Amino acid sequence: MSAGKSRSDQLATDEDVLGLVSLNSPTEERNPRTVDIDVLSTLDLVALINDEDGAVMTAVEGVRETLANTVDAAVETITAGGRVHYFGAGTSGRLGVLDAVELLPTYAVGTEWFEAHIAGGVDAMFRAAEGIEDRPESGRVDAADVRRGDLVIGIAASGRTPYVAGAFDVADERGARTALVSSNPFAELAPRVEFAILLDTGPEVITGSTRMKAATAQKIVLNTFSTATMIKLGKTYSNLMIDVLPTNKKLRARIIRLLVQATGIEPGRCEGILIQADGDIKVALLVLLQERDAQPMRPADATIVDRVSTARDALKRSGGIIRNAKALLDAETTQDSIEAQ
Repeated sequence: MSAGKSRSDQLATDEDVLGLVSLNSPTEERNPRTVDIDVLSTLDLVALINDEDGAVMTAVEGVRETLANTVDAAVETITAGGRVHYFGAGTSGRLGVLDAVELLPTYAVGTEWFEAHIAGGVDAMFRAAEGIEDRPESGRVDAADVRRGDLVIGIAASGRTPYVAGAFDVADERGARTALVSSNPFAELAPRVEFAILLDTGPEVITGSTRMKAATAQKIVLNTFSTATMIKLGKTYSNLMIDVLPTNKKLRARIIRLLVQATGIEPGRCEGILIQADGDIKVALLVLLQERDAQPMRPADATIVDRVSTARDALKRSGGIIRNAKALLDAETTQDSIEAQ
């Protein structure tokens, strides 16, 4: 018995362990297709693991509707000034951190929109934080900055992680919306959330090794969720990233290439407009699209400075969505032409 822990505490812990022994989750079942995996040739071993991964996409296809609803909830949350929070432990927590931090270089989005919380903090990204995931109070502490109207997403392969449950406690108390991403179709936490994304990836190649199929499915769900959310919030034009931060020469070249791809206008002109727009890709793109389509942004706006200002204003009035801003400017230009006749 550990120091400072009573026998009753120890017994309670033992009862919790016994409860996990009977956990109802396909990920904890023994995979009948891989019982002889340790005697296979290396090629057959690799092939078997790859074949098992085929279950992942089937599992993701089964949650599309709930995932789409969760995306819409995230868009509503962020548009209203709220944030999306990921909570998870171990591999699930690391996947949440990975997804959130990649939004900054890709879409210029930081913790003002997405924040990831992992049981054990930053150190747990690199080494296991033993026991932290079993403490609901840790989740409650990490959820201290959750506010009414936020969206709290728990990521838990088992669907029962106490750390995530603690975060949900705070979300419920403060009126935040909730979602769960789990690889257990019988997830214990599912009944208490608004959106339950329950992936059935089946037994793992190695029994209970949820860093494999379960984690791969979670990664795909998170990629889809955050990317779809960014698209709906106007962070892309067509399939092009239009909020990349030009922090180095490579990224600046990528931005100019993006403008060329979107408009068909030669690189030198694209770079010149980008400079006039103070590096704002959306503004530069809107100016270039109007130029390509011979839409002068109102006849009176003759200078580049005026055109940039007009584009910036149109984007502001259109929620930052390029297509909407262009439609607005086209309509205004048409109206000006009619009035001038």
